[in-house]
Amino acid sequence: MKVWKQIVLTMFLLLAAFAGWAYFYPGANEVLTRAGIDWLPAEVKPAPQSAASRQNGGGSSGGSQAATLVVARPAENETINNRLTAIGTGRALETVSVTPYTGGMMTKLLVKAGARVKEGEPIAQLDAENEQIAADKAQIALQDAQNTLRRVTTLRATNTVTQVQVVDAELSVANAKLASEEASLALSRRTVTAPISGVIGILPVNAGNFVSPQTSIATIDDRSQILIDIWVPERYAPQIKIGLPLTATALAMPGQIFEGKISAVDNMVDEASRTLRVRAGIANAKDMLRAGMSFEVTIHFPGDTYPAVDPLALQWSAEGAFVWRIVDGLAEKVPVRIIQRNTTSILVDAQLRAGDMIVTQGVQSVRAGNPVKITQDSTPPAGEQTEPFATPIDNAG
Repeated sequence: MKVWKQIVLTMFLLLAAFAGWAYFYPGANEVLTRAGIDWLPAEVKPAPQSAASRQNGGGSSGGSQAATLVVARPAENETINNRLTAIGTGRALETVSVTPYTGGMMTKLLVKAGARVKEGEPIAQLDAENEQIAADKAQIALQDAQNTLRRVTTLRATNTVTQVQVVDAELSVANAKLASEEASLALSRRTVTAPISGVIGILPVNAGNFVSPQTSIATIDDRSQILIDIWVPERYAPQIKIGLPLTATALAMPGQIFEGKISAVDNMVDEASRTLRVRAGIANAKDMLRAGMSFEVTIHFPGDTYPAVDPLALQWSAEGAFVWRIVDGLAEKVPVRIIQRNTTSILVDAQLRAGDMIVTQGVQSVRAGNPVKITQDSTPPAGEQTEPFATPIDNAG
């Protein structure tokens, strides 16, 4: 194409663009008038009305500004970190594996599996012939020493024996008495007794077996109380106190809740897992629980209470997150700091109170200080509450 044709085409395109701007741009007539060009036709279109203006009859009257139509929902107070749930394994209050003092043949087994025994009650009997003979000999030696002491004491009254002989006789009696007690103790240890009160487990030996001091004859559990060890995050450490009430549910018995208390707290936080070991105690008066059961333990705390707003109400600006609050029919901008996000609400740290009306829909048209009109008051359906034990998150943004 020749140069002059290109110049003509370019000029035509420029003129067409200018004409389109002059005709369609709403402020073109004023711009052209200020430039001294008033001979071109230019259409001045009226400014588009907002939806709120159209619904209010095309604008405000008397010079007042039309209220922006919005949907609002009242803020609520919700509590978080008010409970902690952990899984732990139960064990008996006391568990003892019973072993004999010395080895020998077990001649009698005096209990059965599942039997309840009291502290000091005999469990098994070992052969004791040698110990019985030694005890009898020691008793005879004691009687002989006592008789000798009586004779020497009588003769001393007539100065037939010396005081030294009397002292020797008394010493012999004391030694004989100690020997008798030692023999009696050895004899008594041939009977194995229960060191604690509780329930006998399955017996691993039978009468007639040879046992040694390392042989476990029986296991006794005192399950009047079940202890559950759990590990809690370190952020709960300042709130954990001995005696703090709790509830527990055995996974084998869903629906049954057992009440208890914290009975012990470890003295340090585990560096690897950043958890604190806590021991819970649950009364087992009906003997329904067993050692080794798995439990879900719930500990209740006072918790932290924050305002909760609808997720749609949250807005962002250069300064951070905020919401629109309606005060006396006017929009007020309230800065917020996000504490926790949930499915139906957002917990925030802000100057809000329960019942404050927060704009949830129509937020794009709201400006600070402008009048607003609520078209619908929506409240959250019953039962939609924040999970109170959800983990808090840092300030989002």
